[in-house]
Amino acid sequence: MAEQRVVAHGPGRVNLIGEHTDYNDGLALPFAIDRGVTVTAVPLLTGDEIEAVANDLGERDAFPLAAPPRAEGWRAFVRGTVAGLQAAGHVLRPCRLIIDGDLPHGAGLSSSAALGAALCLALVEDENPDRIGLAKLCSRVENDWVGAETGLLDQLAVLCGEAGHALRIDFRTLAVVPVPLELGDWQLVTLDSGASHEHAAGGYNERRAECRAACEALGVTSLRDAPPDAAERLPEPLSRRVRHVATENARVAAMIEALAAEDFAAAGRLLDASHASLRDDYEASVVEVEAAVADLRHAGAAGARMVGGGFGGSVLALFGPGAVPPAAALAVAPGPPARRLRAG
Repeated sequence: MAEQRVVAHGPGRVNLIGEHTDYNDGLALPFAIDRGVTVTAVPLLTGDEIEAVANDLGERDAFPLAAPPRAEGWRAFVRGTVAGLQAAGHVLRPCRLIIDGDLPHGAGLSSSAALGAALCLALVEDENPDRIGLAKLCSRVENDWVGAETGLLDQLAVLCGEAGHALRIDFRTLAVVPVPLELGDWQLVTLDSGASHEHAAGGYNERRAECRAACEALGVTSLRDAPPDAAERLPEPLSRRVRHVATENARVAAMIEALAAEDFAAAGRLLDASHASLRDDYEASVVEVEAAVADLRHAGAAGARMVGGGFGGSVLALFGPGAVPPAAALAVAPGPPARRLRAG
């Protein structure tokens, strides 16, 4: 961190389609949104500690810069990021980190990736760091410090997003290609189901383990390499997990075609198909999510599906001209990536 105050913003993200494909070397189509987490790094002229203040939680933390000890919750993100950046060769200095955000926790909009990205950009001295490298570092922090086996979808979307575009991400090659997301009179909204999802304690890690088991049974290193008849060759529930990944990858390609053709009715049908697959084949839904989907469809949504790791969180829906989303819904559109807002 430079010898001046640095303010950095990490946006949340919405994944248009391509869920639970990232850790299977698959495809996804996420985008960054305008809401997120802001971290202000204020240099400390004395001492050898990092202080952290989470304003929205009313909590504080302090730990030695040289050797951050383990912790839980939001403290694990901060301490893990500090440790990870130093292990990667970044020179950090004592500072106070002030964390603010307008992104709801546990709503499936990736407040964790937003926090990690904002921390990195507030702490590193390099104003143009390797964003793919930072995404990998943030993912390792969630894996190793927080205990959530996240893939790279959230981190790449947050750090590499582009205003007005979704990102086609190929998780085998980490190729990131902007895809115009211009909806005209149509709009995307999210609705919080009210069921908070916690990756580390929920079914997310279990699904990842099932995907690994399916790979072992098929003799492949990734479900991207699963043969066409893979689902028929595996016992339940592995067969359904494989079927979801295969069909979800195909839906990413179909969504890109629908957007290019401005066929938004087809885009809505793809959202519905994705949700059905996540509910039935991946079993990642809960009662509250199904209620939110029903509310959105009752309001006239052309399509709706759960987003994020599942087992709670938010539902994404596409509304056509004249259709009015529920009052509690939040309009979302692709915004810029994580960035420094100012320094000095």
